[in-house]
Amino acid sequence: MAPGQAIDGEYDYIIVGAGSAGCLLANRLSADPGRRVLILEAGGRDNWIWFHIPVGYLFAIGNPRSDWCFKTEPEEGLNGRSLGYPRGKVIGGSSSINAMIYMRGQSADYDHWRQLGLSGWGWDDVLPYFKRHENHFLGESDAHGIGGELRIEAPRVHWDLLDAFRAAAEQADIKPVVDFNTGDNEGCCAFHVNQKRGRRWSAATAFLKPVLRCANLRLETGCLAEGIVFEGRRAVGVRWRQGGQTRTARCRGEVVLSAGSIGSAQLMLLSGVGPARHLQEHGIAVVADRPGVGANLQDHLQLRLIYKVDGVTTLNERYHAPLGLVRMVAEYALFRRGPLTMAPSQLGLFTRSDADQPRANLQYHIQPLSLDRFGEPLHKFPAFTASVANLRPTSRGSVRLRSRDPAEPPAIKPNYLSTDEDRRIAVNAIRLTRRIVAQPALAPFHPAEYLPGAQVRDNDERALAKAAGDIGTTIFHPVGTAKMGLASDPLAVVDEKLRVAGVDRLRVIDASVMPTITSGNTNAPTMMIAEKGAALLLADAGGRGA
Repeated sequence: MAPGQAIDGEYDYIIVGAGSAGCLLANRLSADPGRRVLILEAGGRDNWIWFHIPVGYLFAIGNPRSDWCFKTEPEEGLNGRSLGYPRGKVIGGSSSINAMIYMRGQSADYDHWRQLGLSGWGWDDVLPYFKRHENHFLGESDAHGIGGELRIEAPRVHWDLLDAFRAAAEQADIKPVVDFNTGDNEGCCAFHVNQKRGRRWSAATAFLKPVLRCANLRLETGCLAEGIVFEGRRAVGVRWRQGGQTRTARCRGEVVLSAGSIGSAQLMLLSGVGPARHLQEHGIAVVADRPGVGANLQDHLQLRLIYKVDGVTTLNERYHAPLGLVRMVAEYALFRRGPLTMAPSQLGLFTRSDADQPRANLQYHIQPLSLDRFGEPLHKFPAFTASVANLRPTSRGSVRLRSRDPAEPPAIKPNYLSTDEDRRIAVNAIRLTRRIVAQPALAPFHPAEYLPGAQVRDNDERALAKAAGDIGTTIFHPVGTAKMGLASDPLAVVDEKLRVAGVDRLRVIDASVMPTITSGNTNAPTMMIAEKGAALLLADAGGRGA
């Protein structure tokens, strides 16, 4: 095919990004055989074993085969550190390398969206879209659905240490619960995971691969999107680089960006949709001046406190024991159980950093393991990690172009801990973690703080704040860079129907449209947004309504 030549015919929908949102959209939009759908993915197929064995996240994160391997700008709030910023680069996107935790957030998150004027986005409005694709192990109820494509199961590995931590949390007045996903997630229980009989159940497995044989759906991989093709202010196609050639496709319906909070923002900027001054600095013709594109970046910063223990088993020593990995592989192969089925975190805890909080604003991921950072080896001493994140940070960051080259990663600046409130909550979170670990239930294992360390004293506010900057890292939840909002909101990028303001036939359907971050892991909300977004697209095209 000659450079720049269009691929065959016109499509009703072109989806950029085969991640958590894009896979679901491809499934729903291709259900009508009369509609042609093209989905473009920069990564490749998920034909690597570690995309499917749950513990494979240890090998996938930080690996250019599966991860964009982005880096943040040096962060003042993190004492000048730059963080690795994992994003999935494979069909399934981040759902192929993430923690597999199924977490909706809190009903108040979505009711807040509705209170911002976004009709149709309150908890009662979005709950049916969560349930529509669920196949939940707890069975059908007011809270959960069955029969959907997305399998949700209980963990398949048990750790005595986590039982002790849950008991310690109860001694610290944090109640046990059975399900985080009923609208109020305050309490402590095991995380529910996107797995099926011990295998990762990504968005690609659930939604995309079952429909790839449909004649009206075309998947192209290895596609680096270069720009949206506009005629005037109407999106009429997409241009991308593939196999060393420039290719294009035309769209008679709508172009849908589902490349995530980094990729969707970057592509809009490259295409002339964004802050006019920023675009002009890079010599990009302005199609629509939208100051909010790439603004409003929000993420959950996790503070990873690590405690050495003795007298109880952790993954660290199981992994490093003679034939340890061999034994774990055998347990997985024979029974689909054991450490290879592990999500990064098995036990969750939601609570309040202080009495003034109206609802839970901290989330813990408790891990029977420790390591310096994901992608590096486990420590050789027995330890657990109590990772705690502020669920509703007030810090806001940005995604900006470095150049007009689509292959050059954008400048990602989350601005972690840039507000007094976020620093105060971080200090309280460290103190609360220490209070939980000091409870009698954990005493038999003699927990000794490895990070940030006992030398950082509870009564030294400044030292605690610095420690938060030293041990804080992303928990991989970037959202908000193409926020939903009313026309009166100067930073709004899309309306309540996810249509990009100022242009025609262009929507964004992924985590970037969240006006404010949800109170928990963001993968399930992203798939809900895609489910609702598909219904909105079909309703506008005369199909099944929203």
